[in-house]
Amino acid sequence: MSIEAIKDKYERPILSLRITITNKCNENCLYCHHDGMDDSQEEMNADEIYRICKIAKNIGVRKIRLSGGEPLIRKDIVEIVSKIASLDFDDISITSNGTLFGKYAKDLKEAGLNRVNISLDTLNPETYKKVTTKNLLESAKNGILKAVEVGLYPVKINMVLMKGINENEVDDMFEFCKKHGIILQLIELMDSENCDDEKFSRDYHYNLDPINEKLLSICDEVKTREFMQNRKKYFIDGGEIEVVKPIENSDFCANCTRLRITPDGKIKPCLLRNDNLVELISHIRNNESDSQLKEVFIKGINKREPYNN
Repeated sequence: MSIEAIKDKYERPILSLRITITNKCNENCLYCHHDGMDDSQEEMNADEIYRICKIAKNIGVRKIRLSGGEPLIRKDIVEIVSKIASLDFDDISITSNGTLFGKYAKDLKEAGLNRVNISLDTLNPETYKKVTTKNLLESAKNGILKAVEVGLYPVKINMVLMKGINENEVDDMFEFCKKHGIILQLIELMDSENCDDEKFSRDYHYNLDPINEKLLSICDEVKTREFMQNRKKYFIDGGEIEVVKPIENSDFCANCTRLRITPDGKIKPCLLRNDNLVELISHIRNNESDSQLKEVFIKGINKREPYNN
């Protein structure tokens, strides 16, 4: 029987925990802001991540997502997934750039990984190098296809749309996704107080409203994901597209059910803020009890408030 999820002051249940296990990456994407987190030299080890997930399970969290940086940079990534899987969550997922996924897909699946989101903004090699500063497109595509092959489901592609860079490539990406049974997730470029280069966000921001309207007019079916920021899912000709529009989006905040952990072990109540973090890892390293750690989590949950009202 599942534990009822704790709710914040705005009656939003905490159903998902996103743990950034490293800020290191083998690419350097133009728009990356590391979820608004400062660079961290001190990462949590596998046992500490397990302990955090154990407490999360005991307060009703149902889903765990591992992210980075590039989480597969960590040599202990399979061990981390295996330890988390022993806690029997409903869902364990990873967000990756895919370039190392071909190597790890089978082992991660066997360790208990359920699914993967792979960041891929273009299928054009020149554009890929411009966005990531690396020539790793073929490695990324290989990782995606390997994830499909080993049975991770669903595999999703996260495509951040940027004006003048890739906004005209949605159709090509959708055809690639349909061909391989992948869900395409279109993401609006975010501007937050933590982004290093706000000018980039302003110059390259591409409003997804017209795409939403177009998809609504041509789709066979549309669904709203209630516990995923009310985002829309469009079903078109056997394919599936989701649209993520966090900028100035009250629905995104009002329906947010996610809590985050920074790579140095702090609770991060809001994606778009970095001024209300709650220290967690020192309590774990001081061998505090599960009940004491639960109180730290609740402190973080109580700091959650909608960024956009």
